[in-house]
Amino acid sequence: MPWDRKRMPANERGIGLVGCGTLGRAVLRSVSEGRLPVTISGITSRDEAKARAFLDTLRQAPPYLELPELIDRSSLIVEAAGGAVVPGLARHVIAAGKDLMLISVGALLDHPDLFDEARRRGCRLLIPSGAIAGLDGIKSACEGRVERVTMTTRKPPEALEGAPYLKERGISLAGLTEEFEVFRGSAREACRGFPANVNVSAAVSLAGIGPDRTEVRILAVPGLKRNSHDVEVIGEFGELGISIRNVPTENPRTGKLTALSIIRTIREAFDTVRVGT
Repeated sequence: MPWDRKRMPANERGIGLVGCGTLGRAVLRSVSEGRLPVTISGITSRDEAKARAFLDTLRQAPPYLELPELIDRSSLIVEAAGGAVVPGLARHVIAAGKDLMLISVGALLDHPDLFDEARRRGCRLLIPSGAIAGLDGIKSACEGRVERVTMTTRKPPEALEGAPYLKERGISLAGLTEEFEVFRGSAREACRGFPANVNVSAAVSLAGIGPDRTEVRILAVPGLKRNSHDVEVIGEFGELGISIRNVPTENPRTGKLTALSIIRTIREAFDTVRVGT
């Protein structure tokens, strides 16, 4: 049976963390420093040695566990390990009747069956806003007629290098001296081509008119210091514009707002009061 939040005491609401990179470490620090009042039941990672080395720096470190034990001990699994792990992880977690929070939301676009399976099993599938704002407005707007949702992302070239879309086409951004449009297409295509860069477009598309109707542009901008996202929604409600300029973390692909969004979503997963749509 799915986890019953009403019957579970607060101190038993264990969170299992999959991944110990930039985002996973931000969550662990927040819990260790007492800013996020939840219990981490354990973590697992692709690189056990690096994960254990980081855990040794924390005042209160959770145990390192293998995935089956992590799922068994947790009420909510938080994925922060990249899109490649999402399909298999999601199926294991949902089969166990546990809730799941996905950071690499773009990986969901090619596996819509996971939404149906989570609903069938009564498991929550939580998707943080990440590096974007305004998903509440987009969701509300899409209860009515919406003609268009467009999203434009600007990042420094080094944040885009290595993306599958660029590799497949032999595109190098080295030595770029002016703004260059590297991609224009649907959110689904953007997430396939830039899986480490535009999870935000997946969140916008799922909140709105879907991954095939949501239009995405990605531009490389030399010297850009902040990852930039601009969203425009036009519908019967009027027009909605969203503009974000994110300070990057130590990983240039990831903005600080993404980490903060994850922490806030975890906090609200256990709160009985909710503000916003």
